[in-house]
Amino acid sequence: MLVNFNEMLSLAKRDGYAIGSFNAYNYETIRGIIDAGSQAGSAGTIVAFGKKYLENMSLEDAVAITSALAARTDMPVCLHLDHCDDIDVIRKAIAAGFTSVMYDGSALPFAQNAANTRLVCDMAHAAGVSVEAELGSLASGEHSHEGSVTDREIYTDPDQAARFIAETGVDALAVSVGTVHGLYKGKPNIRVDILRAINEKAGIPLVLHGGSGIPEETITDCIHNGICKINVNTEISVYAVEKTAQALCGGERPHLSVIAKWQQQYVSEVVTKYIAFFRHQAQA
Repeated sequence: MLVNFNEMLSLAKRDGYAIGSFNAYNYETIRGIIDAGSQAGSAGTIVAFGKKYLENMSLEDAVAITSALAARTDMPVCLHLDHCDDIDVIRKAIAAGFTSVMYDGSALPFAQNAANTRLVCDMAHAAGVSVEAELGSLASGEHSHEGSVTDREIYTDPDQAARFIAETGVDALAVSVGTVHGLYKGKPNIRVDILRAINEKAGIPLVLHGGSGIPEETITDCIHNGICKINVNTEISVYAVEKTAQALCGGERPHLSVIAKWQQQYVSEVVTKYIAFFRHQAQA
């Protein structure tokens, strides 16, 4: 069943774990994400479809596929429009049936980001759709398909975060505390102290973008300091591509339908790993 992310993130915040938000680009990735969550008995799974993947499928196609697959499980599934700076695309996603949207105004001055986010919240909440926004910005790491080499890291200011939440009515806030889009070029330097200060002032679920490649002990610290939603994209792609290449190295050239089934499984393997780890933090 398709739901917005409010209830699942509220429960995650209350009980001290995180919900995985996994990027999808086609049928195989959506199927792999939902199958993994359902088989793992997840409390909820977020299928994240970024604006840039409109080259792969339309908003309507993403809704149709996710809705059909979500109807086969009792697990709550949220279809989330990820990283979108175009309010018109957000409007179309809401009309198409997305249950959650992210307005990414992180490149804008604070006042304009807040004003646009408030507009998106008014529009989305009227349709029962949850909203994520971002304050601060992430740098770009290796194999990133979301960021660019010109992206600058700007840490989220805790006082600005509190003001932003109050002015916009946003449901969840993505913060910048040292993560990157993509894989890390060196040892990650995650500022848990900044995250802790944000969490003390925020009062709403916090989101960590750039979840691929972060050491498990660091993720644990982040979850214990307010992170309720963690985005994973690059690791899904890198793992599935590497496994596909390895499978084809022997010279066998199977039917494309067989390769598609392999890739569903590769996606599920990454998603299963993260779901188990994020959920375990409630007992850690």
